[in-house]
Amino acid sequence: MKSNVLSRYRVMAYITAVWLLVFTVAIVAKYGFQAGDTMLISQIHGVLFIIYVVFAFDLGTKAKWPFGKLLWVLAAGCIPLASFFVEPKITREARLLITDARPAPAKA
Repeated sequence: MKSNVLSRYRVMAYITAVWLLVFTVAIVAKYGFQAGDTMLISQIHGVLFIIYVVFAFDLGTKAKWPFGKLLWVLAAGCIPLASFFVEPKITREARLLITDARPAPAKA
């Protein structure tokens, strides 16, 4: 597995998690205080979540995760704050699988 697969997942995990928090605050403001509209925020989060699912699925297939683990990682994008705890754990595990083809250092 190449490191860019993990990097794409990590970036989208954080972006999606932040937008989910923004969306959660907007929902609370809308229904709790009758303030604001959530249409644009929800659409942005929806698009970002789809990209997150694609990248998480790509990482999961290349890391050969069992289906249950893949579902847990995908569900973490739906639960506020969960991605902030799941992503570091997944990153530690996936770094062990990275096999970038790097040239060997030249011997003098």
